[in-house]
Amino acid sequence: MAKKDNTSFEQKLFKAADKLRKNIDAAEYKHVVLGLVFLKYISESFTELYHKLEADEWSDPEDRDEYIAENTFFVPKLARWGHIHAQAKLPSIGQTIDEAMEAVEKENKELKNVLPQVYGKANLDKTSLGELIDLISNTELQAENENSKDLFGRVYEYFLGEFANAEGKKGGQFYTPKAIVKLMVEMIEPYKGRVYDPASGSGGMFVMSEKFVTEHGRSIKDITVYGQESNQTTWKLSKMNLAIRNINSKFVAWNTEGTFLKDAHPDLKADFILANPPFNQKEWGVDILQEDGRWKYGAPPNGNANFGWMQHMLYHLSPKGVMATVLSNGSLSSNTSGEGDIRKNLVENDLVECIVALPKQLFYNTGIPACIWFLRREKSNHSKEVLFIDASEMGYMKDRVHRNLSDSDDKEKKGSFYKNGWGDIQKISNTYHNWKKGEDYLDEKGYCKSASIEDIQKHAHVLTPGRYVGIPDEKDDGILFEDKMADLTATLKQQIGKETELNQEIKKQLSKIGFSL
Repeated sequence: MAKKDNTSFEQKLFKAADKLRKNIDAAEYKHVVLGLVFLKYISESFTELYHKLEADEWSDPEDRDEYIAENTFFVPKLARWGHIHAQAKLPSIGQTIDEAMEAVEKENKELKNVLPQVYGKANLDKTSLGELIDLISNTELQAENENSKDLFGRVYEYFLGEFANAEGKKGGQFYTPKAIVKLMVEMIEPYKGRVYDPASGSGGMFVMSEKFVTEHGRSIKDITVYGQESNQTTWKLSKMNLAIRNINSKFVAWNTEGTFLKDAHPDLKADFILANPPFNQKEWGVDILQEDGRWKYGAPPNGNANFGWMQHMLYHLSPKGVMATVLSNGSLSSNTSGEGDIRKNLVENDLVECIVALPKQLFYNTGIPACIWFLRREKSNHSKEVLFIDASEMGYMKDRVHRNLSDSDDKEKKGSFYKNGWGDIQKISNTYHNWKKGEDYLDEKGYCKSASIEDIQKHAHVLTPGRYVGIPDEKDDGILFEDKMADLTATLKQQIGKETELNQEIKKQLSKIGFSL
């Protein structure tokens, strides 16, 4: 009986696309592949509406306004996938695609300066490019395309993750692993309002927020996304990523100065803030911003922007808002250059709601242990308390170097925790929500603890979860203490006996060459 192939469609497609990469660096190749995936998606969306308009005697399928009215990108003839596919075997295919991208940008102002025009470059093998177009055009993709937005969204998201993995440290700068993003979104529940990410990368926080909203029967129009990114290449990825899902990205800004020096949304008060800013960022501009109004709880040091990011987010948080940010574990205990005082002020002002310690090896770009801070201005049920969750031993190794948190959606029930359809993500999220509601929550030694501000004061405002949750109790394996001791003693005697025999043999051999012990 043939072994069942559990490889997902996205995995098969990426594996095939990666084979065509040859000598091109992953950082460059991702734009080639993701640009084509995007062009295929908008072309299919356009074609679907085109056929509907064609069947309506009162409509003109070539009228651009018809597509604007339906929130669909207008794709000019030379950029339609059928035209691209027909040219795939020609040596001029690179130039054809570049011209197609330029034409799409001209017809759709929200895509201006967004699409990659890299296909005519000499180092891109045109035969491989044609094969890549064939691959993206294949019948399997068409067969699965009952919901093109969801399919292409999945493909785009999967490819982003795989390219981040291939790029290593550089790749992780634009991508936050899906499990971490999902955990943050599940915990803050952005049902309705303004969602902000001040270091928005490729837009993963917004994509997961949209998924959360739609999965709970709400409309994507219930949330508005605001973001900012200093890397133009990454910003382009995010614009395409959001466009595939029809998420309005007009408030996702790019500027080279960055969020601290040029705040793109100075008057924004967000209901939900989600971020994974750069860890331990140095020389971020505090010398210029020393007296900035955002540093309400203390000026962050020039050598580390962790508390700069946190206070920037707090500045933009609405009175009833909630924020979640990933930071390095150093933020929980550092006293360098006044960081301890800032952390103390945050605790004493009752802004810290929950701290989650994450497992190692979750990120592609760093091995630094990380945590998630949850802050809220109004803590209705748990004033003067902080929930500590130590998830540092949770998850499973998905490959030799990367760990992942299990999810209830996993096809295979992996991970350190799987019960009643929960995964690691659901266990952590449910713990937080039960604690918030005051229902079905109990402190669990080694995992979670609801601590008072008085408890935190005793620890000099250090917020490392391990200090509060304690060490988990040893599980009873059912073996009597006396039996364990007898077994250990026998093993020890056996080991001593082996060492005695070895010593005698060493003495014997040394005596043959004139040495004695």
